[in-house]
Order: sequence, then structure tokens, then C-alpha cells
Amino acid sequence: GRARPSHSEPRGRDGRGEDEEEMEGWHQLYPGHIPTSPLQKALLAAGSAVMALYDPYRHDMVAVLGETTGCLALPNLRDKMKNHPEGYRILQERPRIRLSTLDMARLQGLPDGSLGREYVRFLEDNKVSPDTRMPPKFVDDEELAYVIQRYREVHDLMHTLLGMPTNMLGEVVVKWFEAIQTGLPMCVLGAAFGPVRLSTRKLQVLATELVPWAIRSGLNASCVLNIYYEQRWEQPVESLREELGIFPPP
Repeated sequence: GRARPSHSEPRGRDGRGEDEEEMEGWHQLYPGHIPTSPLQKALLAAGSAVMALYDPYRHDMVAVLGETTGCLALPNLRDKMKNHPEGYRILQERPRIRLSTLDMARLQGLPDGSLGREYVRFLEDNKVSPDTRMPPKFVDDEELAYVIQRYREVHDLMHTLLGMPTNMLGEVVVKWFEAIQTGLPMCVLGAAFGPVRLSTRKLQVLATELVPWAIRSGLNASCVLNIYYEQRWEQPVESLREELGIFPPP
């Protein structure tokens, strides 16, 4: 049953509490959606940012940060997808990159250098799974929730295309590329503060080679969310890089 408010709780003119009035009209937009007010989003963003900076491998906190701070970037990404034929089809068909949707045996049998084979190799070498990507909870628009879900599920494909591992150096490089591409504050934060944990030698390589290349590639490349990767598994990685406008990794 539902707990009854105490008599000391402020009541509206119709007898309802202020919290009840504030939540009126809010409803679950998609499975797992949690409606939140602007203040609640701000508190979640602040808390998740602190935790993500303390431990960059707290993917749950990184996910919350992305959802609560993407109010400007996500509509922009959605509009880019809507204005591109392949991106528009992705928005209409809503494909998902999960173990349940991937034919792993087929991908493993593709030629070396193909997107599908190199993607599987990346997953195996780094011991990661596409199923670890958290579903959205705090995005108050069903279509934008799919956009951030899609961004998360193609993140490992960004590693594959950029030739970057999942160690801290590789993650920082990918975040620089994604920050330029998406404008998501979460990516900007990761790109700016991720390097603080790197050694002096790695910082030198990052500053002189990897970050300039990631920025140039991010600026030059077309929107990476407009590629229907599930229909490009046979395409050579080098060919897809050229199509997107990603410069060869240094």
C-alpha cells in the first residue's frame, strides 16, 4: 500500500501534497524510465561527476552523468540522424547491438580487417561485452533515450575504428574524439580530466600525437551515429574510416 502523508505535510487546495502535485502528469516514457525534476537532475549530475572523476571505471556513474547533462547535445545528435538517410533509418528501425542480436560465429568467420571481425577481436582481446551498456533511465524523451543508448552501444565500435584499447590512455583518446563528435558534456569531462591518471611518458604521447589526431579526426569525420554498423560488418575497417573521414591512427 501507499504510505499516507502526515498531517503536517503541506497540502494543496485540493488536498494533495506538493510532491503529488509536482509529479502529476509525469509517467514512464519507456521501460526503466525514472522521471526527475531539473533539481534532481542537477544533483544526480553533480554526484555522478564526482564519482566518475574519482573512479573513471564506474560506468554506472558515467552513464548517469551522460543522461543528466545531455539536454542540448542529444537533440542535436537526433537532428543529425533525422537529416541523414542512414541515420533516419536507424531512428526508425531502432537496431540494438547486444549478444542476443549479434551472430558471433558469423562475425568471427569474416576476413581479417573487416569491421565485424575486428570488432569481435576487440571484444575478445579486451574481455568486454556489448551487454554491459546500461539502459537509459533519466532521459525524459523516448527518442532521445534511444539516441544515447545507440551512442553507448557503438562506443566499442569507436574503439575498433580508432584502433584504441580499453586502458586509460585509449579511453581518453576515444573520449576526445567522441567529445568533438557528440558535444556530450560527459565526453568533454572525460577528455579533460582523464589524463590526470596517466604517467608523464603517456601524457607526452597523448599531447603530441594522439589528442591532435583525435581532434582532427573528430572534426573531419561525419557523424558516427549515422552509420548502420550492423549492415557494414563485411566492410573493411580502412574503407569505413575513409568513408567517415577518420584519419589513420598514428
